[in-house]
Amino acid sequence: MVTRREFLELVAAAICQNPFEGGRHLGPVPFADADENPPFHTLIDAGLDARLYTDLSALRPEALVTPNDKFFVRTAFPDQLDLSRPWSIDVTGLVRKPTKLSLKDLEPLTERAGPFVMECSGNNDPRNYGLMSAAAWAGVPLARLLDRLQPAPGATRVRISGFDGHSSRATSSLPGASWVFTLDQLASAGAFLATEMNGEPLPRDHGWPVRLVVPGWYGCTCIKWVNEIAFVDDEEPATAQMREFAARTHQEGTPRLARAFAPAAMDLAALPVRIEKWLVGGRPRYQVIGIVWGGARVPGRLRIRFRASEPFNLFDVCPAPASPLMWGVWSYAWQPAAPGLYQIVLKPEEGIASRRLDLYFYTRSVRIDEV
Repeated sequence: MVTRREFLELVAAAICQNPFEGGRHLGPVPFADADENPPFHTLIDAGLDARLYTDLSALRPEALVTPNDKFFVRTAFPDQLDLSRPWSIDVTGLVRKPTKLSLKDLEPLTERAGPFVMECSGNNDPRNYGLMSAAAWAGVPLARLLDRLQPAPGATRVRISGFDGHSSRATSSLPGASWVFTLDQLASAGAFLATEMNGEPLPRDHGWPVRLVVPGWYGCTCIKWVNEIAFVDDEEPATAQMREFAARTHQEGTPRLARAFAPAAMDLAALPVRIEKWLVGGRPRYQVIGIVWGGARVPGRLRIRFRASEPFNLFDVCPAPASPLMWGVWSYAWQPAAPGLYQIVLKPEEGIASRRLDLYFYTRSVRIDEV
């Protein structure tokens, strides 16, 4: 006997045709700037300047979850955090009874969630776009928790903050980690306070002991080292972090008040992650393999182009992602017309919003030597 999900996966695998069947795999073709990449899965620098890039070329349909030690890092563990004190979360603001939440208070409410893909809103390095990963989580659904905390009349929003004290002087970002959400936004997104990542306690660089996860929203909203939940009203100012990441989360300017911010949700996006060379029927052919994620629904098709003078070609995303909150792996059979440098550009189907793809954000270049 197979489950319904296993049956659907078998059907999808049967429908997805393999144009390279019977061919011989000749090896990978590197992207044009691959030799300039920083080392993958290695923490670079410290504090707010820390980075760890995930190697997206390793993604396979059967292995979509990123191990903890390879999950991207945008800000490393704050060295000014006092580990000797028991962790607590201050509940403040427009609440009937200000209180402190301990980790033990959270344990009875913990549930499994995910896996979900998470992307840094500053994921703009064209050599790898490696500030993006996916994990399964366990944590406390915020809608369930906030209702128990009994907000006072007039509380329409929640400001969630995290510890952000670093000894090193940052060159790439500003200290201060907090974001303001409406109660409805947190509920509809299924946001939760995560305490586990891929079946293990949160690693230090990923928010230990508790972080916010907002499925489908950019990582800048997923506050790490959460230490305060404040109930606020519609006059709450935008936080420093909201203002810093306003452009990266596609806001209209930099609003003064939090209520003027649109949800920092990820539109549909797609990205080539590797190219493979095959010999089929005595001729070289190329397989472009990429990922797709984001948006309000699972995409059925994408469009692809290799030069500005060429039209976009529509192709099926097969197999489709299991959820718009998780990424999926797609492939495209490509026969270049001639050797040379190509730029791979993805677009959604007509009528689907994709602000980053409209800006050619995830373009990759490759040089083809043999056709």
